Amino acid sequence: MDYAVVSVPAAPVRRKPRHNKEMVSQLLFGEAVKILKAKGDLWVKIRSLHDGYEGWMTHTLLEEIDENGAGQKNNYITADMVSAISIGEKRVYVPAGSSLPLFDGGKGKLGKLDYSFGENVIDLAAQKQDAERLRQLALAWLHVPYMWGGRTPFGVDCSGFVQVVFKLMGIDLPRDAWQQAQEGKVVKKLNEAAAGDLVFFNDKESIVHVGILLNNQQVIHASGKVRIDTIDKKGIINTETGKRTYDLEAIRRLL
Repeated sequence: MDYAVVSVPAAPVRRKPRHNKEMVSQLLFGEAVKILKAKGDLWVKIRSLHDGYEGWMTHTLLEEIDENGAGQKNNYITADMVSAISIGEKRVYVPAGSSLPLFDGGKGKLGKLDYSFGENVIDLAAQKQDAERLRQLALAWLHVPYMWGGRTPFGVDCSGFVQVVFKLMGIDLPRDAWQQAQEGKVVKKLNEAAAGDLVFFNDKESIVHVGILLNNQQVIHASGKVRIDTIDKKGIINTETGKRTYDLEAIRRLL
């Protein structure tokens, strides 16, 4: 197996090939991977074709596809926070931003598996990539719990939140905050920033956190849970405690 596609709602990607090792990310239903190597009868090291991220997964979460299928861009993804996909007689409930490979007229193919989907879809080619659309998408995630490595409405980390929200806009971003900080154009000052800009924060040494500006005084980000806090030129101030939680490092504009 050289290429595969995720056939479960959300597949954990681990730093090492054991179930009790750190989950560094998740791959959503329909996202494709390249198999780099195998370990034993269960584990494979993969590279996500969505963002280039590498890690270990069990092959039981994947369905084999050919290289041509792996290289095809998905034009449609799921729109709602949770949606039902039918694979044969089974219903699978998938998270927002799940990819719909070879989707046409309510039906698609996942390797050798046929699936049908009749709920709300996002046509990536027709998406408005503006601040108001981004705001609507981001606000739907309010109160989703923080989970290291998460990319779903049942648990998400700061960069996973940003990545999936931008995927819903038809914009592909890298997985980690420090990688995302290299995208787009530099905005030098907070008073020059606009809604939809990404803001990055440091721990004195490197970028460790990212959020989305709702305006140049408010940021939505995953910290404990997805929440809205105050931001000033120094960083984030928790609206509940009044304490400063993150120091501002950079602002980038992608829209």
